[in-house]
Amino acid sequence: MIGSATTASIFQPVQSVLQANASAKQTDSNELTESEEKQVQELKKRDQEVRTHEQSHKTIAGPYAGEIQYETQTGPDGKEYAVGGEVSIDASPVKGDPEATIRKMDIVIRAALAPAEPSPQDRAVASQAQAQRTEAQAELNEDAQKSDVEENEKSFIETLIDEQTSADHQRASSAYGNASSAQIAQATASILSAIAV
Repeated sequence: MIGSATTASIFQPVQSVLQANASAKQTDSNELTESEEKQVQELKKRDQEVRTHEQSHKTIAGPYAGEIQYETQTGPDGKEYAVGGEVSIDASPVKGDPEATIRKMDIVIRAALAPAEPSPQDRAVASQAQAQRTEAQAELNEDAQKSDVEENEKSFIETLIDEQTSADHQRASSAYGNASSAQIAQATASILSAIAV
């Protein structure tokens, strides 16, 4: 039986070689060219920058931040990479409370300028928040000034009332004192008249 072989045993080594070649071709097709590899590295770097940038906004803005929205691009390796992003930040004033508005705008400004390299949009948000803050500060100053004027008016009126009350008191005391002296003189005269009779 030496020299005799079945068809299956002859083709087995050939199938192994074909499978190895097919596997090698698959590996080759999964490998990226140098240019594609460079593009993937750039996409990975951009992805990290975008995610760090947007996360810094969200972290600082806290309760005033919305969800992060990413714009992605598919790389030559078939993976998605963030190439842009945004996070909405509530930069509206707190109605009727300038102090709370100032605190909120301070947070919004810090959040907008939090990334290492703020974008023009980030700077615009910070500028709008600064304008809101300035308005709130002016309102607060106006309220404080009104309060000072009201306090000064109240103090002035109280002083006038005190002075008027004091003057009235002095006049009353003086009138009482004068009336008492006249009454004493009259009573004394009456007594002396009675003694003389």
